Amino acid sequence: MRRTKSIGTKVTEDEHATFLRLAEGQTVSEWVRGVLLASATPRPADHVLLAEVIALRTIVLNLHFALASGDAPTVDAMKRLIERADEDKSRKALERLMAATPRRPQ
Repeated sequence: MRRTKSIGTKVTEDEHATFLRLAEGQTVSEWVRGVLLASATPRPADHVLLAEVIALRTIVLNLHFALASGDAPTVDAMKRLIERADEDKSRKALERLMAATPRRPQ
């Protein structure tokens, strides 16, 4: 697909020097385009890592609450807690990633 639109911005001399260094052989324009596209699209690894952190958070908080309430967790209770955390983790991660993704003007 032919690129026909342009986006521009003003930067300081120091910022431009930083971009030149980071471009590592690419033109600054090519490098900036790559950075913009990457920042507009969440990476699959971000989703997986966030999902696992959310599941771990759910397990730790529920376990801590149970212990603080004087309940000793049983093996069955822990299995149910882990299953519930695993069931919800992807949905919650996707919701949080979507909420954090910059909105496109309509």
